[in-house]
Amino acid sequence: SPGKTVIHHLLDSDDVRYMLSALKELNVKVDLDESKKPALTATVYGSDSGRFPSPVDLEKTTTLFLGNAGTAMRPLAAAVCGCEQGSFVLDGTPRMRERPIIDLIDALKQLGADVSCSETGCPPVEIKAKGIEGGTAKVSGQISSQYLSALLMAAPLARQKVVLEIIDELVSVPYVEMTANLMGKFGVSVVNEDKANKRFIVEAGQKYVSPGEVFVEGDASSASYFAAGAAITGGRVRIEGCGRESVQGDVRFVEVLEQMGASTLWEDHAVTVWREPDVKLKGVDVDCGDIPDAAMTLAVVALYATGPTAIRNVYNWRVKETERMKAIVTELGKLGADVEEGHDYCVIQPPASVKPNVEIETYDDHRMAMCFSLTACAGVPVTILDPRCTAKTFPTYFEELKRLST
Repeated sequence: SPGKTVIHHLLDSDDVRYMLSALKELNVKVDLDESKKPALTATVYGSDSGRFPSPVDLEKTTTLFLGNAGTAMRPLAAAVCGCEQGSFVLDGTPRMRERPIIDLIDALKQLGADVSCSETGCPPVEIKAKGIEGGTAKVSGQISSQYLSALLMAAPLARQKVVLEIIDELVSVPYVEMTANLMGKFGVSVVNEDKANKRFIVEAGQKYVSPGEVFVEGDASSASYFAAGAAITGGRVRIEGCGRESVQGDVRFVEVLEQMGASTLWEDHAVTVWREPDVKLKGVDVDCGDIPDAAMTLAVVALYATGPTAIRNVYNWRVKETERMKAIVTELGKLGADVEEGHDYCVIQPPASVKPNVEIETYDDHRMAMCFSLTACAGVPVTILDPRCTAKTFPTYFEELKRLST
């Protein structure tokens, strides 16, 4: 959007830094205020054209290295296609080169973009920018909602109306709703036809208009670890920045804790979680298609529940920062749990007692480190290998966990 936008409460994390670095490579001016770390304030200066500027040297390929940040790779792959000219390559870590993006690439091609990815259907992504024509694209929603979110965000750059039709099931619907709500704050309307999550329309001629300031809500996925810690220990935790008015789907994790026996007190922008001394957590059977990140936290809480816990509709665990289904099943097994692994689900039978002093592999996955640290909340010592991997989204996680436990 033209003019400047001030983004408050931006988290200082690896994923955010990769995005900021990419914007710099794309000749977008960003002023960063780091005086209140770990929160950042970024002032972004948009172009009058409403799209990324074309490279100064059109003979040179612009390379964007995005680490393992899917939330940078997918939106940028779509938005960069909106450039009028230029050659671009979007790449990342070895694991990023294993994470599917072909469904997004196919949809962008249907909208007239000149874009491709590797023969495996994963990055790197190559773009010969010529703008986005528009029209109708059919896209899968069962691997990641980020494909649809990326297409929606790029749709106002198209020359014609954009219609996006979901050909199967759309997972993580709350994230798409967040995308549409944010676009609305910038003056662009997204129509979810019949509210059925099957057909989304962005009319032609709409332009992003900066609201001036944007405040980033507290991360509900990160908050899930502290809510779970309270449920496991019986302590009391008040989480500020996420409450009943939250736009994030992962706040529903607290409702799952309620089903397991935890007590909660909801406020508009906060929630308090605890467990009464005479209450034991009980296993649940939950469709976690809308909360796949928080579902990892549930897998560890299940160790301390009575009876089995079934976590369903989480196939996309397999294409995240690591192959999370295999990783979770393996590490839970080390702790003594009996886990049934299915195509898109797992059923966890908690052990009579959790094995102490187990070394937990993190697989360079921030959420593996954070959720398995919760085993210690029940007084069971555990060693987390490579704890620094939490820098991807929550660099100060272990400091915060220590602060709550002392």
